[in-house]
Amino acid sequence: MTRDRFTPLQLLALTLFAVYALLPLWWVIVTMFKDNGQLFSTFGLWFASPSHLAENVQTLLTRQDGIFRRWLLNSFVYAGATALGSVLVSALAGYAFSAYDFRGKNALFALILATIMVPGTALVLPLFLMMQKLGLLNTYWAVILPGLVNPFGLYLMRLFWDAGFPRELTEAARIDGAGEWTIFQRLGLPLVQGGLVTVGLFSFVGAWNNFFLPLVAVSNDELFPLTLGLSVWNQTSSSSGQEPLYTVIVLGALVSILPLVAAFLTLGRYWQGGLASGAVKG
Repeated sequence: MTRDRFTPLQLLALTLFAVYALLPLWWVIVTMFKDNGQLFSTFGLWFASPSHLAENVQTLLTRQDGIFRRWLLNSFVYAGATALGSVLVSALAGYAFSAYDFRGKNALFALILATIMVPGTALVLPLFLMMQKLGLLNTYWAVILPGLVNPFGLYLMRLFWDAGFPRELTEAARIDGAGEWTIFQRLGLPLVQGGLVTVGLFSFVGAWNNFFLPLVAVSNDELFPLTLGLSVWNQTSSSSGQEPLYTVIVLGALVSILPLVAAFLTLGRYWQGGLASGAVKG
């Protein structure tokens, strides 16, 4: 068998796409070695001398008594808790829609999927009012709880349950006396592992990059995630007459994407296979 080779036009298109995708990242890497003066006086896509990387790192880790490290921890708490909760809720709901027949099942599923079309910004004000009534503003729960319900995650998990866990296996387990929780936990979850990782990864990325909800639900800077904290730094340093923190903020932005890169590289074989299996079933 001979492998298909790319044509020159295809290679050119792929090269242009790679440059387009990687050029902003290269700019970020170059910028974190500069100070503000070098940022505007030197070529943007190459390093300047002398390097100010050590100074930028020190400023990033010590400004406001090292609050950047607290923001980094907060982002892990928000994203980790949201991902775990979303996986559990989506797995349970997907199992229910796949394993049981009940009146209005398809209509309810369609209604849940319809909520995907509602912009997230349109839900922020209702969520803010709900959290205010519950007394959860300025707490971790104000950011975590809304992310536990994931309609797209439910859709994916139902596909995985339908594809990887046949009803015949469920019925056989019930005949043998297994309870529903045992069937779900011991028999079902290992068979839909790819779906769990896929939903968890997407939920983690969505929660990690969440900006608007923490902006309205959290006012205590000790509870800020990285996305909100870096934005506040940028605004306050520019409006208070102090020297802007452009290069420091760029360094912080680079640090903020490293966990996402690590997650995709570590779990890539699971979520790629999971998406393929869901696509075939869909």
